[in-house]
Amino acid sequence: MSSRGLPALQGEAGLSRYLTDIRKFPLLEPEEEYMFAKAWREHQDPEAARRLVTSHLRLVAKIAMGYRGYGLPISEVVAEGNVGLMQAVKRFEPDKGFRLATYAMWWIRAAIQEYILRSWSLVKMGTTAAQKKLFFNLRKAKNKISAIEEGDLTPEHTKEIARQLAVPEEEVTNMNRRLSGGDTSLNAPMRADGESEWQDWLADDSMDQETRLAEAEEMGERHDLLTGAMSALSERERDIIEARRLRDEPATLEELSQKYGVSRERVRQIEVRAFEKLQQQMKSTMAQKHTVQATA
Repeated sequence: MSSRGLPALQGEAGLSRYLTDIRKFPLLEPEEEYMFAKAWREHQDPEAARRLVTSHLRLVAKIAMGYRGYGLPISEVVAEGNVGLMQAVKRFEPDKGFRLATYAMWWIRAAIQEYILRSWSLVKMGTTAAQKKLFFNLRKAKNKISAIEEGDLTPEHTKEIARQLAVPEEEVTNMNRRLSGGDTSLNAPMRADGESEWQDWLADDSMDQETRLAEAEEMGERHDLLTGAMSALSERERDIIEARRLRDEPATLEELSQKYGVSRERVRQIEVRAFEKLQQQMKSTMAQKHTVQATA
């Protein structure tokens, strides 16, 4: 699938023009989306793929804006999200009964998050579990205690966040400065004339409603799927998967090796095997579900 024919995104300077350009592409009705998706999947029709991608560029930009606090150029975040969107279109199966937006948002987020982690690893954001937890939870912690002021946190806010996330106060201060450095305010003017702001462009009630509904629906399905798949694991496998992959602050191989009286390599093997079993169980459940839907 090619990106030819899509609006060009020329760095931060061209971002506002890009956001204006992508609003010119119409959203698709369910019947149109199905028709284009079938044309792409069955005949590799490039025009059908282009229509599917362009009708969802606004969704990519909206999701990308949620990651504007990581000190990275938002134009690059959008570009990475577009890559995820094209991957979603390439793999989308319209006969399964859900909208492309529902399916695509997970590909978009995955592409963006991978880019953020890859970029931050280059500047050594921190390698400990606590530092990674701080990286992804600082803004949530700030909102929880209404620490919304610009610049450095107050000593009281710094102390409270450090307590909540179990990290030194100095690390909270340093991470806050790094994450705030590249932030873009929703009230920042998009153009030099100051007539329109980011939040004006983002205001799109119909898209908000569709995105929220799709997100809630997909989250519920994924949670049920994971919960069901976990029941196929043994108690030890379940405990290791939860400790290593589902906690905000994952347990180390050493901690689990001491708990179960086995080597760290053995814990790693159990984790890998349990994760493979989870994937197989989830794929099997999804296949059964689609079979039932197809015969209903």
